[in-house]
Amino acid sequence: MPAKMLEHKGTIVVAIGGNSLTSPGTCTGNQDTHRLAREVCVELASIAEQWGSLVVTHGNGPQVGFELLRNASASSIVPPDGMDVNVAATQGYIGYLLQQVLGDVLEEMGRDIPVAGIVTQVQVDPEDPGFLNPTKPVGPFYSAAEASALMASSGFVMREDAGRGWRRVVASPIPKKIIELSSIQVLVDAGQIVICTGGGGVPVVRDGKRIRGVAAVIDKDHASALLATNLAADTFVISTGVREVYTDFGKPSQKALRSLTSAEARALVEEGHFASGSMLPKIKAALGFLKHRGGGRVVISSPGSLLQALSGETGTTIVP
Repeated sequence: MPAKMLEHKGTIVVAIGGNSLTSPGTCTGNQDTHRLAREVCVELASIAEQWGSLVVTHGNGPQVGFELLRNASASSIVPPDGMDVNVAATQGYIGYLLQQVLGDVLEEMGRDIPVAGIVTQVQVDPEDPGFLNPTKPVGPFYSAAEASALMASSGFVMREDAGRGWRRVVASPIPKKIIELSSIQVLVDAGQIVICTGGGGVPVVRDGKRIRGVAAVIDKDHASALLATNLAADTFVISTGVREVYTDFGKPSQKALRSLTSAEARALVEEGHFASGSMLPKIKAALGFLKHRGGGRVVISSPGSLLQALSGETGTTIVP
């Protein structure tokens, strides 16, 4: 039977969390990532089959943390890379694994859909206040004692992350422009599945006619929202660690939110219902997309539940 191309029904942008591509407590490195990518890519292939044009972004918080640890461990042998290079490296190898495994899944399904990965630069403002107030968690979780020791020995800024432990935090400026947007659009228009803007993109600033990388990690949900807006996506999906968004998360009074308007979500943000290190940036990214897109919807749910969430059976859907 000849391979069948997918019909273009509108663009859907799916943002995958970096933690969904790592397993706590394992030491198999990229072998572990390859195995977990299989689970993610089976779902992505089904989404592409049902919803048409697919663009995939991904987080890289744990992976950038691992790169920083490698740099520190090998600093007496080779010079450490800049954080922008760390972001580019993780964007490259995560994109490679997703591209390879998603291609395998599509082949098994009899779908002749090219999958393209693009190492993506994202321009930020060099005067962004985020450079003075690091907030973006990267790397593994630590106990309070371990975090204290790292702050003393390495000068890291460490913060408690939504009751899950302590993590290093780095600057997280607001994304302003996706440098490779026109290339991404060409591939989308050609019916290809595109993997891009990984880890929020490589953070760069413009000096006159030149671009240079800076030490930061852009929030991937905010960068994905900018991408989804620029591509005029119909649906923006944020994959995270919980099936639905909750108020009072982790407390006896927690309540799942299945459907929200922008106004309702904004009111909950102002009331302080969402933690800054976890759900808050996702809700803010959703609100930014809906505001600037002027339509569409945002679906927030967990890996393995995205198809049901897109059908309204589970997850949290936010509309204008």
